[in-house]
Amino acid sequence: MTRHRIVVGLSGGVDSAVTAHLLKQQGHEVVGIFMKNWEDDDDSEYCSSNIDFVDAASVADVLGIEIEHVNFAADYKDRVFAEFLREYQAGRTPNPDVLCNAEIKFKAFLDHAMRLGAEKIATGHYARVRCVAADTGEPVGQDGTSRATARDGARVRYELLKGLDPAKDQSYFLHRLNQAQLSKALFPVGELHKTEVRRIAAEIGLPVAAKKDSTGICFIGERPFREFLNRYISKAPGPIKDERGRVLGEHHGLSFYTLGQRQGLGIGGVKEKGAQRGGGEHAPWFVARKDMEKNTLWVVQGHDHPWLLSRALVAGDASWVAGAPPAPGSYGTKTRYRQADAPGTLAVEGADAFRLDFPQPQWAVTPGQSAVLYDGEVCLGGGVIAAATPARAT
Repeated sequence: MTRHRIVVGLSGGVDSAVTAHLLKQQGHEVVGIFMKNWEDDDDSEYCSSNIDFVDAASVADVLGIEIEHVNFAADYKDRVFAEFLREYQAGRTPNPDVLCNAEIKFKAFLDHAMRLGAEKIATGHYARVRCVAADTGEPVGQDGTSRATARDGARVRYELLKGLDPAKDQSYFLHRLNQAQLSKALFPVGELHKTEVRRIAAEIGLPVAAKKDSTGICFIGERPFREFLNRYISKAPGPIKDERGRVLGEHHGLSFYTLGQRQGLGIGGVKEKGAQRGGGEHAPWFVARKDMEKNTLWVVQGHDHPWLLSRALVAGDASWVAGAPPAPGSYGTKTRYRQADAPGTLAVEGADAFRLDFPQPQWAVTPGQSAVLYDGEVCLGGGVIAAATPARAT
């Protein structure tokens, strides 16, 4: 195999550490970069970037590779966090990890790596990239690192595939990557299960072999989410109502709630039997709707209440891995991470919008989240959910 210069995003976690090890083991010249994406309260108990950099540097030392500390905080604030706040203020629930991958890890980081003379970049994401002939869709030979070309000079395209570990697959978060980005990306641990990644890390003595997985984006960390948003979004308390219009309590501001939310509502059960659909007298409450105009939070009892189910959605800001939308038809879909693929029928609506109709109603379809399409193991792309159609008129 040809030796290449590959820049690895070392996060201080076990996945990126094993990524660097695997590539070095294959004989490549590996350079590590630690990305600093957040500076506010960087030294607080909630944000672990300083600890993560120490761990990343320790990994680099064990592997015998160079590591560079690069600050992308300004890019992150402009490209990701500003949009994050705009979405929350509009009452939607954004997914900053999706935007971070497209704008920071595979744009700002990729550009920086190319300036360092890298031929590829690699991260610890659980996903895979496959190179296929553009005309036939058949996989073409490649060494896994050099830009692949089909025999006889045929054009190629890159497919984003699910990671082999179904419990860790992260293709949902990568669905906005384009052909140019995928042509430079490597995801070595996407070929492995998490248990195997930890086994390899322990076997070669990596200091992060047993480190707990990150549970969120750094600027929120483990702190209460409402406490964090309070700094940037003003409170506007209002009524919490049930489907019959009864006031059950007061919310702290619609931006702090998301559809399907069960915890942190601060309301008890309704003592009147038969007052709820989809749940018994003491069934839990769920956020079902947010009326921004009237500043009202609507809640229902029972996980399967009709207000929580949608038969269709419309999404905008579409991004397709192949550069163009797939043909109308039936595909696997996800409207949230860690959801099993659900059948959905695609109808393209304009340059960057589409509609999905579901034969089986989907639960808590949330504006601001991503609707992502799959053809088997191939992630086709997706868009940002703008609105959902209730499963039943109410």
